Amino acid sequence: MTKYENVQQYTEKMAALCRENDAVSRELYKEFDVKAGLRDENGQGVVAGLTNISEVKAFEMVDGVKTPCEGRLRYRGYDVTDLIRGSTGMRFAFEETAYLLIFGCLPSEEELSSFCEALSVCRTMPTNFTRDVIMKAPSSDVMNTMTKSVLTLASYDKKVGDLSEENALRQCIGLISVFPMLAVYGYHAYNHYRKNASMYIHRPNPRYSIAENFLRMLRPDMKYTPLEARVLDVALLLHAEHGGGNNSTFTTRVVTSSGSDTYSAMAAALCSLKGKRHGGANIMVMSMMEDIKRHVGDWADEEEVMAYLAKILNKEAFDRKGLIYGMGHAVYSLSDPREVIFKGFVEKLAAEKGKGKELALYNAVEAAAPKLIARERKIYKGVSPNVDFYSGFVYEMLGIPVELYTPLFAIARVAGWSAHRMEELVSANKIIRPAYKSLVTPQQYVSRSERKRETL
Repeated sequence: MTKYENVQQYTEKMAALCRENDAVSRELYKEFDVKAGLRDENGQGVVAGLTNISEVKAFEMVDGVKTPCEGRLRYRGYDVTDLIRGSTGMRFAFEETAYLLIFGCLPSEEELSSFCEALSVCRTMPTNFTRDVIMKAPSSDVMNTMTKSVLTLASYDKKVGDLSEENALRQCIGLISVFPMLAVYGYHAYNHYRKNASMYIHRPNPRYSIAENFLRMLRPDMKYTPLEARVLDVALLLHAEHGGGNNSTFTTRVVTSSGSDTYSAMAAALCSLKGKRHGGANIMVMSMMEDIKRHVGDWADEEEVMAYLAKILNKEAFDRKGLIYGMGHAVYSLSDPREVIFKGFVEKLAAEKGKGKELALYNAVEAAAPKLIARERKIYKGVSPNVDFYSGFVYEMLGIPVELYTPLFAIARVAGWSAHRMEELVSANKIIRPAYKSLVTPQQYVSRSERKRETL
């Protein structure tokens, strides 16, 4: 390489060629009736499969007309509102939900106890795994650390490629069990080696729930309040599953359909979830809210809040992307049921933590943003807050570092991924292979000595 001092200079130069030859006109999607993102212009997803695991509902037929309705989310037919109401006082609400998603029915007391015992038995890692894998090359991107760890765990599984339902189920239960450890230990390694903080490696308590153990392993003193554990348990329950069409779950099914192993499917799902358009959305909400705090004087003044939100929407403030993060959803229209449920727990936690002023700001944004977006944008189905709007605020009140926000999502969603992997293994018999319309035109081959390109 003679013209360039390093690869960085070369790639900066050549990226222009990628932009030139990889750009596909949006008009061509209309011309060929291709659904960008596998969704039509109204945001309706292309039906690519069948599932018995969950249902996301945002519309209903009224006198033959498709009409927006309050959002509903059902796991195996059970409304999540009922699941949370029925779990009052239960320490294992998320575990009960994981059982329901994977096995398709609500467990009895004995069945739930056996499931929790299986999770507890699997809540161990190979000898020196924490030292040799998790603590090596620590990163602020804990999702990458988790992905590395999951793929490395495959090396310790003598039946890694066995696709029988029994073996896949064993692997899924094992990953549900260790995901909290992979996340928390990965963060502590980063916090110690990169930020010069103290190192804490607390072992999980076999009698505790996943939510309780997460807080126990994260905090230096291993202490937490019952409300803190309950709120986190509910958060995990609400994030555990959301239909087969969300990006990470679809990724799980695509990789599973190819005949790949459980570890590869879950690692691929992790890579999907970490994207800002998917699991990383609550981090953007938190960044936006911090920006609003700095620029809005009276947090309870809806008019002042709306004025600044207008600047954000018009690309004059915050990240200048024109997005009010935490507002709107690809499916829901009038409301996101997860947000509606979660808000009640947010209020309780805010009262315990003395965060009433911050909650008032969130309330003001929640009231102002939908009106503003509806006025300024062409909306097909309505705009409402989504679950990401409050989840970051909750994690902040729980003292959870921002590096663990998306990993917490993964700790919950691995239950849904496991259910969809099992359903794909049991029911499907074809590799998922959607079609792409080719825009390639025939080209005349030119010998290397005759090729010239002005742009280079």
